[in-house]
Amino acid sequence: MSDMDPESYYDELAEGEWERLDRDPVTRMEFANTTAYLARDLPESDRERSDADGRASSHVLDVGGAAGRYTVWLAERGHDVSLVDLSATQVALARENATERGLADHVTAEQGDMRALPFADDTFDAVCCLGGPLSHVVDADERACAMAELRRVARTDAPVFVSVIGRLAALQDIIKFNLDGSHGLLGPIAETGDYTADLVAERGDGEGWAECHFFRAAEFEAELEQAGFAVEQLVGLEGVAARMKHELSGADGEAIEDVRDVVRTLREDPVAVDFSEHILAVCRN
Repeated sequence: MSDMDPESYYDELAEGEWERLDRDPVTRMEFANTTAYLARDLPESDRERSDADGRASSHVLDVGGAAGRYTVWLAERGHDVSLVDLSATQVALARENATERGLADHVTAEQGDMRALPFADDTFDAVCCLGGPLSHVVDADERACAMAELRRVARTDAPVFVSVIGRLAALQDIIKFNLDGSHGLLGPIAETGDYTADLVAERGDGEGWAECHFFRAAEFEAELEQAGFAVEQLVGLEGVAARMKHELSGADGEAIEDVRDVVRTLREDPVAVDFSEHILAVCRN
């Protein structure tokens, strides 16, 4: 497999994906803004309350959940969570992280592909696909298949939360950090959003991240609607703070809080959404 194969990349990354969401002020904004919408729209999590069929009232699927940062957050708040990830290393870490926090009875984790989820139709009360795993499905037809799978396993009217990596922020990343080695990538990524091993070999410096499709906000919304979702809200998780990790890591607490306030204020503004590093869609099945 290519060094840019997503499964290989996340196997090698190991604990890095768990650590990413608490690494700096900007990644903490991604996590905090995501969980704000989860807390608002998730179903009740009281395990003692059952419906007429006797099933638990809050079974949540975490697709591409990696080492389980969101799974742990969900389980700590009373939800039963099933995590699926392409990387065997990430699945093992998710199990460890749940066990260390006394959550093993409420978390299952297994290796699987979001294009063919190992669950029956209408299984989950909510579905999450957070942090950008859908962006690693570069082929448009396969991405449509993955979106159809997210919808298939969600119950009628269940909330579905999907976040992807933004195209404009990806272009800013190249310009800011690797212009000399990767300026040849700018035009193709701006046009198609596709970042592939072939493109990096042809137009870049030969060193690449995991293959990815970077989204414009309108494109993301259109693909979700084509899959049959009702998109209730698009959210810019980092907004105006996107690509500012280094600068904010050296800022004092009061300044960081002011930035957080501005990001929260503008997180549903369409321009801030499109410029965000991660774009969250809050959908209804």
